Amino acid sequence: MKKFKNPIYVTKSFLPPIEEYYEKLKIIWNSRWLTNNGPIHNELESKLREYLKVKNSILFTNGHLVLYSALNILNLKGEVITTPFTFASTTHAIIENNLKPVFCDINMENFTIDTNKIEDLITERTCAIVPVHVYGYPCNVYEIEEIAKKYNLKVIYDAAHVFGVELNNIGIGNFGDVSMFSMHATKVYNTIEGGLLTFNNKELISKLNDYKNFGIVNSEKVESIGINAKMSEFQAAMGLVNLNYIEKEIEKRKNISNLYRSNLKDIDGIYTVQDKPGVKHNYSYFPILINEEKLGISRDSLYIKLQDYNVFCRKYFYPLTVEFDCYKGRYDTKNLSNAYYVSNNTLTLPIYGDLEEESILNIIDIIKYIIRCN
Repeated sequence: MKKFKNPIYVTKSFLPPIEEYYEKLKIIWNSRWLTNNGPIHNELESKLREYLKVKNSILFTNGHLVLYSALNILNLKGEVITTPFTFASTTHAIIENNLKPVFCDINMENFTIDTNKIEDLITERTCAIVPVHVYGYPCNVYEIEEIAKKYNLKVIYDAAHVFGVELNNIGIGNFGDVSMFSMHATKVYNTIEGGLLTFNNKELISKLNDYKNFGIVNSEKVESIGINAKMSEFQAAMGLVNLNYIEKEIEKRKNISNLYRSNLKDIDGIYTVQDKPGVKHNYSYFPILINEEKLGISRDSLYIKLQDYNVFCRKYFYPLTVEFDCYKGRYDTKNLSNAYYVSNNTLTLPIYGDLEEESILNIIDIIKYIIRCN
């Protein structure tokens, strides 16, 4: 157990061999086609449909604009049931579309929306459910589907964390009306910045393509109000190259997760989320839930003391979105006990493909040492 010479951060962006990216850049330089659905963009869109096993998909410049656009195109009005245990983007996109978020608590198994509590929140104003797949662990999509059908609600998944995840060999992007994937630099798979929307209703294709390009139909016709959310050829080029490495990256992260679990399982006071049968996981994050009473040290203290050894974890998601300055006091928070507990006691440990086994074991030794000395 020793202090790291260089900082170990919670994540590190995956970059392919620069020569492979350079080959794609030469294509861009020769064509001078930089954006507006170029050939590299279109090739990536097609290959992602195949990899994710989905019927329809559209690329965007980032994940937030995907979610914002999906909510807009579905023409929703009223209340949306969602979770506060998420990144800022989820709640922001709902508010930006003049919808009212109604916050549902999360379950304690994998920290996704508690499907047993959704129906109690449904009113005559409810128009949709926006569940969030968390840390790479999928929501209970089958129960959500049943509830949505029963009450005729749309389902818009925030799938930012679950790129490549499958349920019984079905791509996670097939569930719900639409699913938003983030391909940000910190994700398992990245296009530098980037987002993808998957959906089953092919009638949305033309609407979404027009919407992400200012509502422009052709050079002389603007049919609707839209935004600029097009992915550039440079982003798509990175995505094409990185797609060659995604399975290797996931396998490396799986090994890291297993190493963490096997070495932390006997520590009373640390809970780790387990893999589930039938799920192809992507190991995008490795969270630990800390029981301060049993462990003898708080999440916040462990977080700070790890930094003394150059280990920089993340309190993620903290705070809950309902506790943001821009939202605090505006929404009902009295039935969110699990969400508050998990937010206040969860730490995500460093995980990325080239994190070496020696470093992982040292992180574990540091954690154990801090606990013993506390």
